[in-house]
Amino acid sequence: MSVNVIYSTERKISSAYLDSSVRLGISHAAKMIQDNVTECFGSFSCDGVTYKQKYNAFWVFTKAKFSFADFPAWKETVTTTSFPVDNGGLRTHINTVIKDKEGRAVITANQEACVLSFETHRPVKLDQVGFPSENLPEAVFTAPFERFEVDASEYEFAYEQKVRYSLIDMSHHVNNTEYINLALDVFTEEYLLSHPIKELEVHYTGETKEGETLKVYKCTKDSRTYVQIKAEDRLVFECYFLF
Repeated sequence: MSVNVIYSTERKISSAYLDSSVRLGISHAAKMIQDNVTECFGSFSCDGVTYKQKYNAFWVFTKAKFSFADFPAWKETVTTTSFPVDNGGLRTHINTVIKDKEGRAVITANQEACVLSFETHRPVKLDQVGFPSENLPEAVFTAPFERFEVDASEYEFAYEQKVRYSLIDMSHHVNNTEYINLALDVFTEEYLLSHPIKELEVHYTGETKEGETLKVYKCTKDSRTYVQIKAEDRLVFECYFLF
């Protein structure tokens, strides 16, 4: 039986979503999309809380790519729409479109996710947890994920951050959007205010928990700034910013 997997709702750009430009911030946009995807999955009973209760399993988002055309200002109302576009057996891709009041797409995103067992930490087939596989919408974000062609020797150390309570989410490890915040901290406020971002791609490659120390590295190459975050020598996050 097919279900309606397209979830759309209006959201107001409140103070909680603002950065110092008094517009929707970069990581704030990622958090808004995270909220919308969670609500989308919840609308057909495939959200993380349901999976934990029914299957002792949880969602892991492994990659995300964002395209930015504009950033809505404080008090503006946007429409956020999310939907899965495939069921690949072990993974799915989810598109999200944020439109302004004129109906113009200002931010689009594609995310890759899979389900893991809490017991084994091994992937679970999506069909085994009731994830839809029929009549899924066509993708609107078709740009492929990339392999970052940057040698480890090209990165320079930026700073380090100890993982504390405020970075932790309900899975008891650092929330995905917090890695984006940590990556943004390689820039100054002045730089970010004067260089509007066009594209961001992130790869989540590991988990970190309270008490671990994260080391942040950056590299500017071919008009992009690449960031890696490591716990000890273990890569847990990488991304690039295109301005």
